[in-house]
Amino acid sequence: MGQDDEGTGVMLNNKSFFLAIFMLGLIGLVGCTGLQQSPLTKSPEQKVVMQESYHYLMSILLRNEGKLEQALDEMKQALAADPESSYLATELVALYVQQGDFKNAIAEAEQALAKNADNIELHLILGGLYLNNRDYTRAAVEHKKVIELDPKNLIAHLYLGIIFSEENKYDQAEDIFKKMLKIDPENIMGIYYYAKVLEKKKRFDEAEKMFKKVMSLNPYFEMALYDLAALYERQEKLDKAIEIYRNYLAIDPTRLNLRVRTGELLIKKKKYEEAEKEFQEVLKVDPDNRDIRVALGLLYYDMDKLDAALNEFSTILKQNMADDKVRYLLAATYEQKKENTLAIEEYQGIASSSELYISAQIRAAMLLKDDGKMNQAIDWMHKVIKKKNDQMLLYLILSALYDESGDDAASEKTLKDGLVVAPQNTELLYALGVLYDKTKRFTESVDAMKKILDIDPKNAEALNFIGYSYAERGVNLDEAEQLILSALEIKSDNGYLLDSLGWVYFKQGKLRDAEKYLKEALKLLPDEAEIIEHLGDLYIKQNKNKEAGDLYERGLKIDPENVSLKRKIDEMKKKRP
Repeated sequence: MGQDDEGTGVMLNNKSFFLAIFMLGLIGLVGCTGLQQSPLTKSPEQKVVMQESYHYLMSILLRNEGKLEQALDEMKQALAADPESSYLATELVALYVQQGDFKNAIAEAEQALAKNADNIELHLILGGLYLNNRDYTRAAVEHKKVIELDPKNLIAHLYLGIIFSEENKYDQAEDIFKKMLKIDPENIMGIYYYAKVLEKKKRFDEAEKMFKKVMSLNPYFEMALYDLAALYERQEKLDKAIEIYRNYLAIDPTRLNLRVRTGELLIKKKKYEEAEKEFQEVLKVDPDNRDIRVALGLLYYDMDKLDAALNEFSTILKQNMADDKVRYLLAATYEQKKENTLAIEEYQGIASSSELYISAQIRAAMLLKDDGKMNQAIDWMHKVIKKKNDQMLLYLILSALYDESGDDAASEKTLKDGLVVAPQNTELLYALGVLYDKTKRFTESVDAMKKILDIDPKNAEALNFIGYSYAERGVNLDEAEQLILSALEIKSDNGYLLDSLGWVYFKQGKLRDAEKYLKEALKLLPDEAEIIEHLGDLYIKQNKNKEAGDLYERGLKIDPENVSLKRKIDEMKKKRP
């Protein structure tokens, strides 16, 4: 079976594995029959007409030659000559399965079982077909019937246990596998699937023991190897997982997937040099392996070997100039090296059809800004918006650039342009409300936030903005309290919301309540200068001047340019005797 999401990423998928084991079981039941199994050699009492024998033998010969369509036609004619033969029906079902025609295989098996309800082979085949279709209820019925007819049938036990596992009925699955292993204590598939169930039940020590038993019976059982390694990874026992892969690599050094996974785990362990060696070993065998070169480039990036990372990413791009992911990584590496001009060139070279395009162009604009080229950054964002005018993040970035350059009018226009395209975009409305507040347009600011609440009544940020704005101005304090309480119902442990509520209580004169919430806010956000200042203001109101002064000084260390804190500290110094 495949692994869980947290597994190694190297397992077969469930469907293909189910089909594989089903076909193996089917071959064991009805495949490659040979003449000694033919209707010609059945019990002496059975009379077989020449027509049936001829079509049957022709079907066998054609199947052995790989001519499945013709073999199927011959087997149909054989069954038509003896329609009561469950044996011929079984052979016909097997041919349908071999062709991948599961619908007709199921129909034929059901029809045959209606005539001979005790045919174990047909029940097994039909159960396997249902299992392959994920029809677990019907599959379970068929395998239970086999066990009823043949209590020691290992295939039926195995499939029934798998069915229960797929349905998350792990107690029932465990019971079935225990019964199976009583019949055959060293049945490797039974042990393997029992281990899988134990892992699902989080009985990791027992699961580990069973996986190891599988490996002792067959050291080359890769599924068990992968799952045991995944079990170790799940428990953060990375050294043990690495050991498993390395032991297997000692037996078969050509298994590149195991070497890759070993390298990935070594990276998690921060054993970068060892990981590098594993990836280099892969490249010796497969020098054009794009994924390994990407992994190696990222590894060099983490190791601060930026020139080596650039070399790997550049090598890949020489092979495929359209690889936007690698171009993005190349640009990011140039950016890390502070080679902004080259980084910008690579970011801007990413195709507009790429999913990385928006992110790359924003990075390019930010680098232009950082280089003091604000006008170029703004011009570039305008060009990008022309290509992608439905991406609201671009309007937000361009508005922020205008805001940083001091052009409030252009910032406002940009946000409004975005709202023409997406009038109900709450992020644009919020940014517009903040801009209105910055430019002293209180009523318009609150109106923008109320529009957000019309669209999204549970928008905690908008609720808080209005409530805090009222509190700052000392207006509508009862409404402010209710707005912020509503926001806290949505985000109960948000330090900024707790600060807002404390500030409302401060404005209401409820100093004890104010102190409670401001202290809670400061616990969550101990380095937030504004919260520190609010609590200091409360202490001033409570005549706790020393505590207030200490808080103001603490806030100023965090935010040395805070004018309000500087003023309050100066005022306290002037009042000292």
